[in-house]
Amino acid sequence: MNRLWSRMPTNHLLAVLAGTFLALLPISPLLGETEVLILEDFQSKDEQGFPVGWEAQRNETALEAYKVEQEGGEAFLSAQRATQRVFKRIAWDPRRLPIVTWKWRLKAEPPQGADPVAAVYLSLDTDLLVIPVATKYVWSSNKPKGTITEGGLFGASEIVVRTGSQPVGEWVEERVNAYEDFKRIHQHEPAEETWGISLLAGPGVEIDFGTLTAFAGEHRGGG
Repeated sequence: MNRLWSRMPTNHLLAVLAGTFLALLPISPLLGETEVLILEDFQSKDEQGFPVGWEAQRNETALEAYKVEQEGGEAFLSAQRATQRVFKRIAWDPRRLPIVTWKWRLKAEPPQGADPVAAVYLSLDTDLLVIPVATKYVWSSNKPKGTITEGGLFGASEIVVRTGSQPVGEWVEERVNAYEDFKRIHQHEPAEETWGISLLAGPGVEIDFGTLTAFAGEHRGGG
């Protein structure tokens, strides 16, 4: 064995020793992992099928328009004949978890002129009156993707993330950097903890909302 090592070229010997050393190092269980927070997966519902922990924006009629359903073992929120949005209070650090994703699926062709088709509101702050300050991510029937509309004094500023009435019957996923969008639109840092999320189906629109998540991404800090 000693004669074998003595005949081995120096550079080859170093490579073998380095490989042996690396093979003995412990592998971190966190290697490649990304911190993920499930904002909602619609696993819990009340006796009427309304998601637990959610509330109606104005009155109880929303309880009949939004129902938790399951398909293939996956839970989602189904909306039909909605006239208002529903919301959930949930706090997370938008600097540490700036990226938000969700899925939605049109169940049928939306009525002519229905706009928005649907919307997801991410409220990262509140104003001086403790009213949520939200960015409204819109599936629009006619506005071009990327269109930004200022919300004014009491409305939510909106960003169009999907345009048109297709696809129907297929889940599509959206991914946004809620933290960067908030700073760009509202011109200030969000709160250290968010206010929550809201969902809205457009007039006459039949649409499903899937799991919403927040996770760490390309931006991880203030400034």
